[in-house]
Amino acid sequence: MTEIEKLNEWISDAKNIVFFGGAGVSTESGIPDFRSKDGLYNQHDVQFDKYQPEYLLSHSCLMNESEVYFEFHRQKMDTRDIEPNNAHKYLAKLEEAGKLKAVVTQNIDGLHQKAGSVNVYEIHGSALRNYCLKCGKEYDINYIFDSDEAVPHCSCGGMIRPDITLYEESLPDYDVRKSIEAISKADMLIIGGTSLTVYPAASYINYFDGKYLVIINESELGIARGENTLVVKEKIGKVFKSLADMQGISLE
Repeated sequence: MTEIEKLNEWISDAKNIVFFGGAGVSTESGIPDFRSKDGLYNQHDVQFDKYQPEYLLSHSCLMNESEVYFEFHRQKMDTRDIEPNNAHKYLAKLEEAGKLKAVVTQNIDGLHQKAGSVNVYEIHGSALRNYCLKCGKEYDINYIFDSDEAVPHCSCGGMIRPDITLYEESLPDYDVRKSIEAISKADMLIIGGTSLTVYPAASYINYFDGKYLVIINESELGIARGENTLVVKEKIGKVFKSLADMQGISLE
């Protein structure tokens, strides 16, 4: 039996699946991850080379060098024309079928929702939402990217920022609580497209005590393997497309 066939059997048996994913889920849509050789942190740009990548995505940069922060955000975080790939589409189909109960994502691109997923917990926020730091008024994704201001401002005069979790900031309470709750109740946890190096998010998988643990990632993850642990070292979109074909699901 191949790994994909075993995974297909496990999905057929499972009744409460939760997916925990990271940047690798969206790379097949053309969004770079952070830490690979072609990732965001290893892209050389004269404009930003003097800064540490983590600083450019930090609360300190947003507040102290706002123009630098927003220039980086506009250049690197605009996903408005990006389309979901087979990974996003398959997970949406799995939710539609009643198998998948939640998607826990570290991504801020909104592609799971764009593919049709409903029960998505965004533990690092979303670049699709923006709000005023002064009055709280909400703005859509276009406002920051289309603004003529180097630093976008609300009609009240407050600075408008993306609703994403930056370095030095706490994760959103609601999404964290619901993510842990979903993982702890799951009988199957699929971990995909993440190096599990970003904390505290990576620690949430420790709440899983279900039957099947599946890891889909091109590189090895340092996770203890039990009897019902399946590791698939492959692109997640390719794996999910194979599953869809086995299950007669169209991802078009």
